[in-house]
Amino acid sequence: MKFAFSTLGVPGLPIPEVVALAKRTGYQGVELRAHPEEPVHPGIGVAERAAVADEFKRQGVEILAVAGYVRVAAEDADEEQSRQELDELIWLARDLGASYIRVFPGGGDQDPEAADATAARRLAAAAPLAAESRVRILLETHDSHRTGADAIRVLGLVGHKQVGALWDVMHTWLGGERPVTSHASLSPHLGYLQVKDIASAEDTTPLALGAGVLPLGECVGLFAGDGDDGWLCWEYEKRWYKDAADLPGLLVPGREHLEALLARGH
Repeated sequence: MKFAFSTLGVPGLPIPEVVALAKRTGYQGVELRAHPEEPVHPGIGVAERAAVADEFKRQGVEILAVAGYVRVAAEDADEEQSRQELDELIWLARDLGASYIRVFPGGGDQDPEAADATAARRLAAAAPLAAESRVRILLETHDSHRTGADAIRVLGLVGHKQVGALWDVMHTWLGGERPVTSHASLSPHLGYLQVKDIASAEDTTPLALGAGVLPLGECVGLFAGDGDDGWLCWEYEKRWYKDAADLPGLLVPGREHLEALLARGH
């Protein structure tokens, strides 16, 4: 099992410092938040992309994923613009050598069947480019489709191996879904597992792994049962919670906590 962290936890940190942090704390990969606030996003040029890829390669750290903000089920999204945004994320991931891109559902309050159909149509349309680019599109369990049961409705309609799921353990838990149920739905389609911890459903301020209420042990155990070559990625949402503790000092204890969960097998 390999470990990564999201740059959402270290907002705006320059790429050389991100890579050095991963190397120093024993993380094999990084999930790059692809937003104009960050050093890496679809607007950067060829030379910048090459420099980022070279920095990671030089240090022996992988770019696990490019975490974008495309909302594939959004009712108000322009079809052509949505397709362009998806394509740009795929191209960015290809140029960086990342294995995955992350997209959100973003279906809002519209009829679930309509949201499913819209998301599936957009994802299916982008799948050939993703296959050609050797990049996998992952629909995160989030917002309108926060449970495994929600996500699988879309993925079942898409039916393409290049489109899968990203299991965010907080959102399936907030959706009232048991880990064993989430895993059963998502396992055939899973790209990687996104871990985090929080105090309660009412207080989602990020905490050190193991310090909150999320069923991390069960989720990690189920995911590890699928094979030992997967990725656990810590998404620490410092960007949205300014008063949360700084992530760098938590990274080593967090990795050790995950290693202990894996060693115990639960």
